[in-house]
Amino acid sequence: MKFKIFLLQSVILFFSITAYAQSEVEEVLPDSTFLEEDSLNAAEPDTSLFSLQSGLISTDDSPIVKMLDSLYRIRYFDNNQWISDSSNWNKYGYDPAFVPGFSDSVYASRIAALKLETPINLVYNQHVKSFIELYAIRKRGLTSRILGLSYVYFPMFEEMLDKYDIPLELKYLAVIESALNPTAGSRAGAKGMWQFMYGTGKVYNLKVTSLVDDRFDPYKSTVAACEHLSDLYDIYQDWFLVLAAYNSGAGNVNRAIRRAGGVKDYWAIWPYLPRETRGYVPAFIAVNYVMNYPTEHNLYPFHPGIMMSGTDTVTVNDLLSFDQLNEMLGIPMEDLRFFNPQFKKDIIPASPENPYVIRIPSDFIGPFLNNETAIYAFKTQKGVEKAKLAEEVKKVSDRSIHVVKRGENLGLIARKYRVSVSQLMAWNGMKKNLIHPGQNLVVFSSGSPATVSGETPVKRSNTSKYHTVKNGETLGKIATDYSCSVTDLREWNNLSGTMIHVGQKLRVYPVESNSTAQKGEVNGKYIYHTVRSGDTLWDIARQYDGVTVEQIKRLNNLSNKSKIMPGQKLKIASVG
Repeated sequence: MKFKIFLLQSVILFFSITAYAQSEVEEVLPDSTFLEEDSLNAAEPDTSLFSLQSGLISTDDSPIVKMLDSLYRIRYFDNNQWISDSSNWNKYGYDPAFVPGFSDSVYASRIAALKLETPINLVYNQHVKSFIELYAIRKRGLTSRILGLSYVYFPMFEEMLDKYDIPLELKYLAVIESALNPTAGSRAGAKGMWQFMYGTGKVYNLKVTSLVDDRFDPYKSTVAACEHLSDLYDIYQDWFLVLAAYNSGAGNVNRAIRRAGGVKDYWAIWPYLPRETRGYVPAFIAVNYVMNYPTEHNLYPFHPGIMMSGTDTVTVNDLLSFDQLNEMLGIPMEDLRFFNPQFKKDIIPASPENPYVIRIPSDFIGPFLNNETAIYAFKTQKGVEKAKLAEEVKKVSDRSIHVVKRGENLGLIARKYRVSVSQLMAWNGMKKNLIHPGQNLVVFSSGSPATVSGETPVKRSNTSKYHTVKNGETLGKIATDYSCSVTDLREWNNLSGTMIHVGQKLRVYPVESNSTAQKGEVNGKYIYHTVRSGDTLWDIARQYDGVTVEQIKRLNNLSNKSKIMPGQKLKIASVG
C-alpha cells in the first residue's frame, strides 16, 4: 500500500488555475520543437517527476500519426461542400498564418481547469505536451478537419455515452483511434471510427459480411464502443486503465499490473505497457485539451456543408443500391457513402426480415417515403440499362424529375406541371421555397408538362463534342452555355460529383442550329420527330429539353409493348 501511495503521489500532478498573459504567447512554426520557460505568474508543473519513465515519447512513428495522415486521402474533403469559416472564431484577432505556442504553465493551468469538469484524472506532463504540439502545431491542418468532423459525429457520441453513463470526454477516444475517419483501417485489421478488431466486434454484435461491415457503421460501432468501455470499467474502475485496455487489450494491461506489483494505476504500470499504449493516454489528454482550446491555438473547423443535423434516417426493407437512390432521387453518391460507409459495395442487402437503417439528407426523406415501392421496383430489371429502368419506375409511380434551371422559381415550375407550390414542397420535403440551379425536384402529374411561353423544346445533335474546362468554369456555367442541365453533364461524363479541373475534357451534345426546322414539321399544335433506325423512346426524349418518355407515350397513345418504326412521326410537344 505504501508503494502504491508513493507512486500515486510522485506521478499525478495537481495544478492551480491561472490566467495567462499575452506575453506567454509566441509564434511557432509547424514541425517545430517549441519550448519556453515557465512564466513567473503561472502554475509550475514539475516535469522531473517523470524521470522514472524511459525518455520522452516519440510521436513521429506513432500509429496515431498514421491515422491522422489518413485524412489526407478521404474523398469528401475534396468536395466543394466542405467549408472553413474563422470569422466567428477568431476572438483573439490572430493573423491567419500565426501559429501560437504556450508555456508549460499555461498548458498545465488549462488542463487543470478541464479536470474540474470530469471524473477522469487529467494531468499534464512532457508526454502530453508532445501530443499537444502534434495536434496544435505540426498537424494543425488535419486537426481543423477533425474539428469539422466533430460537428457531425460528437452529438451522437455524447447521446450514447450519456445513455451508458460514461464520461462524455470519452468521445475524444475516437479521435485517437481513427481521427474521426469512419472508413479508417489499421494494419492489424481494426476497422471504423472505434477501431474494432473482427473478434471484438463479433462479441458486440458488429456483423461483417461481403457486403456489410458494421464496424464502419457510425451508430452501431458507437453503441458497441460504449458497451465495451462499460465492460472494461467494470473490471478496472479507472478510466485511464480502461483506455489502455481498449488500445492494447485487457491481457497486456493485466500483465503490466502484475509486473508493477499489482498497482492499478496507469502511470504506475506505464513502463510495462506496450510502446504504442504508453502514448495512448497522453494523446487522449492532449486531444481533450486541443478540442477545448482551438481558438487559443488559431485553429478553426474545416467542416462539411451537410451535417448530421441536415440528415435523417429511413428504414430499407428490400434489396437496394446506392445507384438506385442516386438515379431515382438524385441523392449524390458522395453523401450516400459519407453517411453510410458500412455498405462496402454500395449495396444494401435488406429484406422484410432483415431491414437496414440508412442515413440520407433530410431533403430526400419525403421523396424516398413517397416513392419507396417504385425505388425497390427499379432493381427488378437486371441486365437492362439504367435509362430504361428509370422509365419503368416513372411508369409505376407517375413521377418525374425536374432539374431546376437558372431563373426558375417554385411558382414557375408549379405552373409548368399544373400543380401547386405546396404540392411541390410536400413532395420534396421542403420547409422553405428556396431552390437553386441544378437541384432535382420530384414532380407527380397525371398530365404532361405545360409548355411555358417562350420555351420551345430543342433538339440536340446525336454527335458529341468535347468542351475543355477553362479557369473559373463550373458545371453550372458550362451547362448554361450548352443549354443543358448539370445532371446531363454528369450523366454524359459519368461524373459522381460536381468537381472539375482546368484542362479536363467534358463530353457535350450541342443544340442543333435551327433545331425546330430540322427535327421535322411543325403541324398545327405539335412538334414532330421522325424516327430513325436504331432510335428508342429514351434516345428521342433525351434530344429534347423538358421532354420525357412518358410524355411521348401519352401524346402518341403508346403502350409499354408498342414498337416504333423508322419513318414513323411522333408528337414530341405542344406548340405555344
